Amino acid sequence: MSMAIQSGKDKVVIAVDPHKASWTASAVDSSLQPLASVRVPVSRDGYQVLRRFARRWPTAGWAIEGAAGLGAPLTTWLRTDGIEVVDVPAKLAARVRVLSSGHGRKNDDADALSVGIAALTSPALRTAEIDAATTAVRAIVEHRDDLVKTRTQTINRLHVVLTRLVPAGAKRHLSADHAAEVLRGVRPRDPAAKTLRALAVDLVSEVRQLDRRIAKAANDIQMAVSASGATLTELHGLGVLTAGKILGRVGDVRRFRSAAAFASYTGTAPIEVSSGEVVRHRLSRAGDRQLNFCLHVMAIAQVRHNTSGRAYYLRKRSEGKSRNEAMRCLKRRLSDIVYRQLIGDADTKGGLGRTLGGCSIVSRGRLIPRTPALQTSHFPSPPPKSTTRHKPTT
Repeated sequence: MSMAIQSGKDKVVIAVDPHKASWTASAVDSSLQPLASVRVPVSRDGYQVLRRFARRWPTAGWAIEGAAGLGAPLTTWLRTDGIEVVDVPAKLAARVRVLSSGHGRKNDDADALSVGIAALTSPALRTAEIDAATTAVRAIVEHRDDLVKTRTQTINRLHVVLTRLVPAGAKRHLSADHAAEVLRGVRPRDPAAKTLRALAVDLVSEVRQLDRRIAKAANDIQMAVSASGATLTELHGLGVLTAGKILGRVGDVRRFRSAAAFASYTGTAPIEVSSGEVVRHRLSRAGDRQLNFCLHVMAIAQVRHNTSGRAYYLRKRSEGKSRNEAMRCLKRRLSDIVYRQLIGDADTKGGLGRTLGGCSIVSRGRLIPRTPALQTSHFPSPPPKSTTRHKPTT
């Protein structure tokens, strides 16, 4: 739900720049000037000080930079007290600060003022919502990603140790079982080799423990995705882990006003750089790169199998586009499909027997496909050939 802070003669917003250990708040009026500021610790006592500070302006609204991030504790307490909060993206607040007077000087008071100016001048900002289920899914997904990174680092260290114990070391795709098998054939006699073998045994034990933790995290993600009722896994190329990452990072899909806005958020929408009669587009490096990666994995799976996505990809290749350009076009279309699937799931919550994005129904608690999850109709018909084609830059 969008909640623009209405501008008015006496309108005031309490803008907060949150940090790990402190909150800096600034009262900003409709003329975009600071009235007062306060810095408090992140605690219940600090929250009470903020509330007393805000009582000086009884009709003031609240705006927090990154309300679902570092500002989540404050957002939660304000929402519990029935106070709505506008979520100001950090990038928007930073741009306000750079374009304001003061040559981009940065401190907490200036940051809070930038948050307030952004809240008063941006009509499309939304009310902050802290969804416990989304927060949990994202935390589990990020925890698993951290475990996978740690396992990779541990495997790399194990490779280094094994190269000093075994000629040519171990094979590339090393597992704990294979490393243990290699170590069973190593019987060193000198103290240095014995120390290296003991270190390798410890690393093998760490890898086994990490494997168990990664498996548990994957199981937790599967349970969370199933409990959410999401149907993303019906789409070809999206597994449980990828679907969990999408759900955790997207949150409430209704915060995107259109499929185009969702594509911009995922970094799959090209950026127009046209001038005069020349129409050109370039690759977007912005957006959520984790979501972009999920769509890239989905696109690769589509192209490798006999799907409508592969047909769309081959059609773009036949039009003269390079492999990368055709893949980007496919990712853009898949972004629309994922968006429609998420919208369908959001509309279905709260009632059984209603359609899930037009492709499935829920009957007696079971998901029954009505039509294939990815249809030819999901992809647009080829446009009529034009005598002029503007090739996007890479």
